This record gives sequence, C-alpha cells and structure tokens, in this order.
Amino acid sequence: MNWSRALLVLGIETSCDETGVALYDETGGLVAHALYSQAEIHAEYGGVVPEIASRDHVRKLIPLLDQCLEDSGRSRDEISALAYTSGPGLIGALLVGASVGRSLALSLGIPAVGVHHMEGHLLAPLLEENPPEFPFVALLVSGGHTMLVEVERIGSYRLLGETLDDAAGEAFDKTAKLLGLGYPGGPRVAAAATQGDASRFSFPRPMTDRPGLDFSFSGLKTHTRTLWENESGSADDEQLVNDIAAGFQQAVVDTLAIKCRRAMQQTGYGTLIISGGVGANVALRAALKRDGEKHGWAVSYPRIEFCTDNGAMIAFAGYHRLKAGEHEAPVISARPRWPLEELRAV
Repeated sequence: MNWSRALLVLGIETSCDETGVALYDETGGLVAHALYSQAEIHAEYGGVVPEIASRDHVRKLIPLLDQCLEDSGRSRDEISALAYTSGPGLIGALLVGASVGRSLALSLGIPAVGVHHMEGHLLAPLLEENPPEFPFVALLVSGGHTMLVEVERIGSYRLLGETLDDAAGEAFDKTAKLLGLGYPGGPRVAAAATQGDASRFSFPRPMTDRPGLDFSFSGLKTHTRTLWENESGSADDEQLVNDIAAGFQQAVVDTLAIKCRRAMQQTGYGTLIISGGVGANVALRAALKRDGEKHGWAVSYPRIEFCTDNGAMIAFAGYHRLKAGEHEAPVISARPRWPLEELRAV
C-alpha cells in the first residue's frame, strides 16, 4: 500500500476492562493517548464481569476518542488509518472496539487493521526513548496470559513457554480475593507484601524442578488457599494477610525469574523485555534487573502506564502492520482466541 502522506494512526483497545485510545504519528511518534479503567466498577464483584465490561466500553469509547483528538489538536479528518484490538480477549468487549473502529474507518474512507493484543504488549517497550533492539526474549504477563516469546523482529515470534492453567495475573487476582484485598489483585497483593515477611511460610515455585519454560500457577494458588484456611482466625489476621501476600508474591517472582534465566540461556540473546500488567510489579522488576546485571543482559520495560492495556501499544503495533501493507475487509470481526505465532513477520 502506498501512502502519499505521513501516517496518523488511531489505536483503539477494548479487550478486557480498560478502554484505551491513542494517536501515533509516523514522523512525531506518540501524539496523545487516553485511558479509562473499569477497575472500580468490577471491584464490587471481585473480578471482571464480561457483560458490564462491554457496556462500559460502549459508554466511554467515543468520549475518550474525542478527548484524545482534543489533546492532540488534531481532527478526525486528519486520521489516515485505524488500528483496533481484534483479539485475544473478551468477545463482547472486543466487538465494541471492532465495531467502532470499522465504522469510523468506513466513514472516513481509510484503511483499518485488527491488532493482536499480545503483540501490542510485546512492542510496548519500543515506544520508549531508548527502545530495545531485536532480537530479544519477551516475558508477557498480562491478564490470562503468561508466556515467554523469542522475538527476531516484528511479527517473527516463537513461543518458548506459556501457562498451562492459571496465569500469573489470574493467580494474583484470585489470591487477593481470597485474602480480602479486593480487585485488581496485582497492586493490592503487592501493597500488602511490602508490610509482610516473605520467609514466614514456605511456598512452592511451580514447575521449576523440571526442564522447560512452561508455567503453572494453579498449584501455588491452591497452596495459598490451604495455608489461609489453616492459619486464619488468629489474633493478628492483618499481619497474616501481609505475610501470605509477601510469600505468594515472592514465589511468583522467583518462578518467573527462573524461567527467564532459562530462556536467556537457551536463546543466547542479550536483551530481555517484560511487558503486561504484572510487568509493573516492583519486586519482579528488581529481581530481573539483578539477574540482568549478574548475567550481562539488558532488561527493558514499557513505562508503568503502558504495562496495563492501553491504546498506545495498539496504535504503534497497528502502524507497523499498516506500513507493511496489511489492512482488512470492511467486516466487523473479533478473535477471542488467537495464537501469537499465526502473525506474519513484517
């Protein structure tokens, strides 16, 4: 596809419980972005309710789009291409973004492309001032996904390992609910852990006693539940909560760090990137930084606001797909399940 002017890509993200919109300019980079989190709405239920998530995307998406345009000083007519999250994710939430994205592209007479949500996370560190260089290993820990990916270039991905059951983010959410810490679980468990003693109780490091790079956190979750049921009701339940949170978090961090070390050794690459919501965890960042310094790897992250779901990563990934000539027929579609390795290299 030949472009007669610099691309200005509008990115839309609605895969789960965050509504994100962003504008990415081919010459100026990220122009503006706006994000709305539904965490407060879903906190009442202890987790994401898909129907509520879909309805709230409908309520917030157009106002956020208008806000993004106003912040950037651009008009809708200046948008030259559109990218939206097509999957994986919640089908209803995905269809909101796909419907708005396809309809807006049709009304403006511009091309549109559906973006893989995890590719967005994978490329998010490239939005930073000193982006990592290819090739690298990516640890993606977002929502229901925990995976290690060998990345040669954009679109050239080889899955090294993935979760066999509960992902790290799911385990954080379920543990937070168990301990009465609320939703979203990751930040709540991390906050409690700062006041806890991680050595008070013993926690397993699942699947680290065998070769391979796959993950499993269901056993750790069950261990935590059993520990809580056996120990709760003591005179100091608040300290118990903090200590269990600290031990649980350390077990997840150690498990992820062990698998990352194996992946780096297996590939021989010199750069590790970490992205996705759990990538914002301070303890995980510290552990991987120590490993990088010890073993001579560069470790790269997106800024904290781009660890969670956001429109900027979708606009950026969409820009590269569109620049490579990809676009889609004017059909509204979504892929709640979409293997990352199906993507084409660009």
